[in-house]
Amino acid sequence: MRRTGPPWARLTVGVAAAVSFAAVTLAVAMRAARVSRYFPDWWLGWGRAALFGWSLLSIFLFFALAAAKVLPASRSTDRRGRRMFLFATRGALFAVPTAIVGYGTFIERSTIRMREQTIPIPDLDRDLDGLRLVQVTDIHMSPFMTPREFRHAVDMANESKPHVALVTGDLITGRGDPLDACLDELARLRAEAGVLGCMGNHEIYADTQEYTAARGAMLGMRFLRGERAALKFGNAEINFAGVDYQPKSHPYLVGAERLVRAGALNILLSHNPDVFPVAARQGYGLTIAGHTHGGQVRVEILRQDLNIARFITPFVDGLYREGRSSVFVSRGIGTIVVPVRLGSTPEVALLTLVRDSPRLG
Repeated sequence: MRRTGPPWARLTVGVAAAVSFAAVTLAVAMRAARVSRYFPDWWLGWGRAALFGWSLLSIFLFFALAAAKVLPASRSTDRRGRRMFLFATRGALFAVPTAIVGYGTFIERSTIRMREQTIPIPDLDRDLDGLRLVQVTDIHMSPFMTPREFRHAVDMANESKPHVALVTGDLITGRGDPLDACLDELARLRAEAGVLGCMGNHEIYADTQEYTAARGAMLGMRFLRGERAALKFGNAEINFAGVDYQPKSHPYLVGAERLVRAGALNILLSHNPDVFPVAARQGYGLTIAGHTHGGQVRVEILRQDLNIARFITPFVDGLYREGRSSVFVSRGIGTIVVPVRLGSTPEVALLTLVRDSPRLG
């Protein structure tokens, strides 16, 4: 006979499902300007995060409930040890998801690490061999990324003693977030040849592109908005080009081919990594991007890496190569939607250029 459970249990599950659906609907609606203008700024941060957090936890609890239904029922005729085992197993099924979300919120989210990545460049000029680029991206300064937490990331970047520091967008998440505090911390970046950057999609959402570029320039940072900056190292030259966020609804990198400089190593700064195939065709040897957060919440099941970013782009995390060109995608520092990171530790990325000699045979 099929077990359906007591009526109160079915009612509780139904109410919880309805509340979760309503929470997701409200949280998504709050991203639209015509809805968000009715909420105070603090609610757009804490409130929306709480709604999405509850929704994420509800998904885990749903799977826990499904798993609990597979377990055999405890009977009064069972031995005491079996009854206790079944009771403990059911309890663990519901406690583990809560513990996982708590770990991602309070521990992994704030555990910023230095990631070191070598970038092989075919026939790299020897004067550029070993050049260090430090990348800071997807900061999302907000109630869930405080200036104190971000200060630690900037200190890590400075300790790497980079030749160039790069900031690839999403300094904040939305209006009301502390953009000035973020820029003040970024002004502490120290690099031999300076600090360059590009704009992310959240600069567009918050309508802060012009302000970010102007105040960044006052603080010694240059945000490249359809511009290029050539830097000399010994007898070699690197040409950095930067573009604003490239939305999927428009053709990528229109006009960016004019920023390519003959005889130089051309590096493109683009928040969105999806532009990489186009950048490679235009002559960029390396694209440096962020945007994906490495998936932010990643679960591996049967050797399959499951995360929402895989449905958006094939370039989720790390180094990818196509012919003689490469793209590096950093997981970044902050979070969006929910202040949780699982399987995608926040990072500052130190990229070291190395000469990739042609292979024989």
